[in-house]
Amino acid sequence: MQNSNHFKITDLTKGAMFIALMAIGANLTAFITIGVVPLTFQTVIAILAGILLGRKLAAFSMIGYILIGLIGVPVFAGFLGGLHRIASPNFGFSISFIILAYVVGAIVEKSKKENVFTYYKASYIGLLINYFIGVPYLYLHSSILLGFNSVSFSAITLGMGPFFLKDFVLATLAAILAPLVIRAIFRTPHPQQNFVEKP
Repeated sequence: MQNSNHFKITDLTKGAMFIALMAIGANLTAFITIGVVPLTFQTVIAILAGILLGRKLAAFSMIGYILIGLIGVPVFAGFLGGLHRIASPNFGFSISFIILAYVVGAIVEKSKKENVFTYYKASYIGLLINYFIGVPYLYLHSSILLGFNSVSFSAITLGMGPFFLKDFVLATLAAILAPLVIRAIFRTPHPQQNFVEKP
């Protein structure tokens, strides 16, 4: 990710690649659901976007993904799209990807010690952002839109346990593999990283 205020063609290509990856991650295993929430790999892809693209381009990619879905392209889980997806129970997680990717990218860019610990910290903070936004949205959807007043916030939070464990494992793997992925994709040190601790 360059420090310029404008994206280069190569930046847009990388951003488009992550939009495609988000669509793939949304539907690779979306036929498996726990309650009303499909099993996806989008959280870890959004985390990797922040690490690899930097905060601005990563957030831009997540915005692009959501806008493409809202105009009707079937990129959301279950090969769905359209404005009505705003009222879906898991749309809060989709919104969180924008903030998640930006924060992860910002943590990596601003880190004084750019090593695997930085990736762990960025990945776990991104994961928490995902659930801190997505779970309350799911609760409001259940209690207000569906009228399930008997469903408690704690019950919904506990119900997200399997998803969180899955995403925690994947976030950990992303943090471990991040330096290798960066070298493989960019062939040169990341624009924000030289993999040597700064003094």
